[in-house]
Amino acid sequence: MPSLRRAGIVAALTGVPVALAYRFAVVYRTRAGFPRRTPPAVDPGGFGLPFEELVVEASGASLPAWFIPARDGAPGPGILVIHGWESARDRMLPNALVLRAAGFHVLMLDVRGHGANRAESLPISGGEFGVDAAAGIAALRSRPEVTTVGVLGHSMGGVGGILAAADMQPVDALVVVSAPADPVRLTRQTFRLAGIPLPDPIAYPLAWLTAQVYVRPRRHVVRRISSPGAIRRYHGPLLLVHGDEDRVIPLSHHTRLAAEARRGRADLVTPDPIETLIIAGGAHSWLYEHEVYRRRVAGFLSRALGGPLDPEEAAARAAATDAHRLPEAERAFAAVERPNARLRTLAELFGAPVHPPDVPATIPVAPSATIPVALPAETIEER
Repeated sequence: MPSLRRAGIVAALTGVPVALAYRFAVVYRTRAGFPRRTPPAVDPGGFGLPFEELVVEASGASLPAWFIPARDGAPGPGILVIHGWESARDRMLPNALVLRAAGFHVLMLDVRGHGANRAESLPISGGEFGVDAAAGIAALRSRPEVTTVGVLGHSMGGVGGILAAADMQPVDALVVVSAPADPVRLTRQTFRLAGIPLPDPIAYPLAWLTAQVYVRPRRHVVRRISSPGAIRRYHGPLLLVHGDEDRVIPLSHHTRLAAEARRGRADLVTPDPIETLIIAGGAHSWLYEHEVYRRRVAGFLSRALGGPLDPEEAAARAAATDAHRLPEAERAFAAVERPNARLRTLAELFGAPVHPPDVPATIPVAPSATIPVALPAETIEER
């Protein structure tokens, strides 16, 4: 009997931290899974660009979008531009200005739960960015003036571009800017951004559990929406861009994505090129303000997509384009900028209600996975 009593005590003591960890993951999912929506404040006309308003139909969502033609609508390559977390299509208009100057048609959309879209009842992850990117690629390919398709994605938009290009909609070129490497590492990084003082031996297992709980409502599997695994499966022309002073997504994420991309092409006889660009003094956003970014992106896309301009001319025109951020101060993500965040999190861990505006207190579970991805059986487990 004493041994049984001791075993019961040990089990109870073990169960307490596990229960707290799970509760933490639920709190995190509700606090971090629903982006603050900011409808576009300016349209392409504000930049002197012609444009067409349209709606891109994605799985379970109708996404507001702009199509910006180049060269008076003459046939040529088109680029899908995908914004990042808590951003919107207007925040990417300087990129569109640069790309159009280099001769490319541009399609821009608001990812579900962002911009002018309604609030979602289920958490948003890289899986939704991937599905919406795939819908944008399909919409761009359907345009009669578009001959080939490239994707430029920033941050979570970069993750969406990787997932779509690898598993859902093939593309002819991919530019990934300031993207996180995988859900677990991204979750660990958000702990740091929120100022949660956890040592790595605790933080990484907690981040692993939190990532699993986070994606459960939409029935995703973490490894299937992980950018390193997907980038191994994408074998087309690739440019990875990162700033060396990025405090949101550290440069180590860029390094891992580049390594995994090379790993995926190691056995190919004539692999398509992988290019990397690390911008000195570059932060997480607004890298288009650096001339080297504008020059490299335009030149890369022109080579990969076969024009419409000579790569050197495209690069020169892009470099000469005056591209500046919108007149809005940078904001912290809503999940990490709230006052008394640590005290609020502690209260939520011990049972205080936790749900942001426009989101139900009890998050439902989707009947089936949103992301229609057929993965090979030998999918490699993430490290």
